[in-house]
Amino acid sequence: MLRAFGTRSNCLNRMLTCTGESADPIMVPADSLWVDLYDPTPQEREAVKALVGFEPPSREDMEEIEISSRLYQEDGAMFMTALILSKAETESPESLGISFILAGDRLLTVRYSDPQPINTFANRAARQAGQWARGDLILAGLLEAIIDRTADVLEKVGAEVDALSKQIFSSGGPSRDFQKILLRLGNRNDLTSKARESLISMGRMLAFMAVVIDTKSSKEMKNHIKVMTRDVQSLADHTTFLSNSITFLLDAVLGVVNVEQSRIIKIFSVVAVVFLPPTLVASIYGMNFHYLPELKWTFGYPLSLALMVVSAILPYLYFKWRGWM
Repeated sequence: MLRAFGTRSNCLNRMLTCTGESADPIMVPADSLWVDLYDPTPQEREAVKALVGFEPPSREDMEEIEISSRLYQEDGAMFMTALILSKAETESPESLGISFILAGDRLLTVRYSDPQPINTFANRAARQAGQWARGDLILAGLLEAIIDRTADVLEKVGAEVDALSKQIFSSGGPSRDFQKILLRLGNRNDLTSKARESLISMGRMLAFMAVVIDTKSSKEMKNHIKVMTRDVQSLADHTTFLSNSITFLLDAVLGVVNVEQSRIIKIFSVVAVVFLPPTLVASIYGMNFHYLPELKWTFGYPLSLALMVVSAILPYLYFKWRGWM
């Protein structure tokens, strides 16, 4: 998908891209300030190349591990790739690369994921007048939206961790489902790790921007970079705190489970010891006495079978009620 944004009514609005009768080639408006490529087709990549004069980075280029392959200057443009958190509300959060390319006053974004802040910024910018006249300012707005979204995600994770902590250390006893708690803690830890990975990547990108950006750039842009750098560092420290808290709770859950199991095993041991002497006496004598009323009773054998079944079911129901099984 290709979206082009330009200034209309002093706001940043989406512009129409022109296509021929055969839908090929695609024509991107020359006055576009922000071109957003999401999982682009070959035709869309060619259209952007014709506009900006260079080949947009491929998915393989964006997955390079080396910092020099993610942050560099070429053909008069700044190429910056950062890991951005997406699918934070699902059970499988992702942290995938998005390329931000500054070419003059134009910003090009290339992505293969759909983070919520991208659309949030686009919708918000359409209502804000006079703020998005250049590509670098649009980039700053995008990064601020991404940082704000990450902060919201971490705040929600912190609230969930606090709720799980109260549940773990409550006196609820058998009502607590430790398996679900462990799974939830593991999921929150994965999300926190993805968020930290994204923040570290954005921190590197901001440091690169602070060094490479034109010294003649507006003071407003420099202030944006400074504020965002502080926010990213603060959030990265917060992810460390959350990670430590989650690790502590994971250890606490395992400790509580061990205590519960030890208590249950102790009860079983006491019950076994209590019934051991009667069992021993019954085993020695075998109940082989001449005068047993049930020996000549017609329903004695069915009654003994019923007693066996009841004696097995009652302990099972009791253990189930106490939450030991």
